[in-house]
Amino acid sequence: QLQLVESGGGLVQPGGSLRLSCAASGSIFRFYAYGWFRQAPGKQRELVATITAGHSTNYTDSVKGRFTISRDNAQSTVYLQMNSLKPEDTAVYYCTAVADSDYVRGFERGYWGQGTQVTVSS
Repeated sequence: QLQLVESGGGLVQPGGSLRLSCAASGSIFRFYAYGWFRQAPGKQRELVATITAGHSTNYTDSVKGRFTISRDNAQSTVYLQMNSLKPEDTAVYYCTAVADSDYVRGFERGYWGQGTQVTVSS
């Protein structure tokens, strides 16, 4: 059983930066693929970025060039570096994980954290 705990959210002005962290425990970190999703008020949850066990990454178009997902297997932590933040990035951000072999099936049945709020506002 994998436990995920997000941190690093907060209030930031437009154009600012935040780094989200997702600490994993309870299983072997390097065997999993990880993702960040977000959900804004009144909107459906959407995929932001993913990273496989082999460090292959994928991003939704709206964050390409601004966000970077990375993983530190030694620290059992996944990061989401968010630069040039916009008000439309405001959402609760969730960390999720699936066994790397299940990556192509998506994250819906994977492990999920409790989320961290990101608010971009002046």
